[in-house]
Amino acid sequence: MFANLLRLISRAPHPGADTHFVVEVNVRPKPARDPRTERFILICWTLIAIKHVAVIYACLHWPVPFHQLWINAPTFALGLLATGVYYGRR
Repeated sequence: MFANLLRLISRAPHPGADTHFVVEVNVRPKPARDPRTERFILICWTLIAIKHVAVIYACLHWPVPFHQLWINAPTFALGLLATGVYYGRR
């Protein structure tokens, strides 16, 4: 490390050293979101909400050997993951 530092300090810069700098930057705008896909996501979240209400109703009115979150939590988590992937991508 010190040998490279001493060589860097003692030598004159290479004449072609300026070629490694950024000359131009191109920025592309983000693609527009598809309204059909966003409508589909909204419909899916509405169906998930209806399913949650139905499962809560069923678990309260009939004896079942499990808690309602065993059904609702994975559904909510996967819906949240899919929505996050769609809105989080670049």
